[in-house]
Amino acid sequence: MTETTDALVLDLVEWVAREPRRYAEVLEVWRTSCPRLTIWEDAVDRGYVARRPSVEGMRVMVTETGETFLRAHGRMH
Repeated sequence: MTETTDALVLDLVEWVAREPRRYAEVLEVWRTSCPRLTIWEDAVDRGYVARRPSVEGMRVMVTETGETFLRAHGRMH
């Protein structure tokens, strides 16, 4: 990944770590028309975030791997 993409993936994972997000909200907020910026896909492919069913519908949550990624970059204690 490029430096810009790494930073954006880190931002997405940090944003989701604050609270589980609705899947539709994540796709709406992190949608891009640039095929070179696959931030959501990169975060999922690397195992930093995952979709989980809930009573309210599909939610996106940070995984243990995502928490490790955040701690490694000083974004989670």
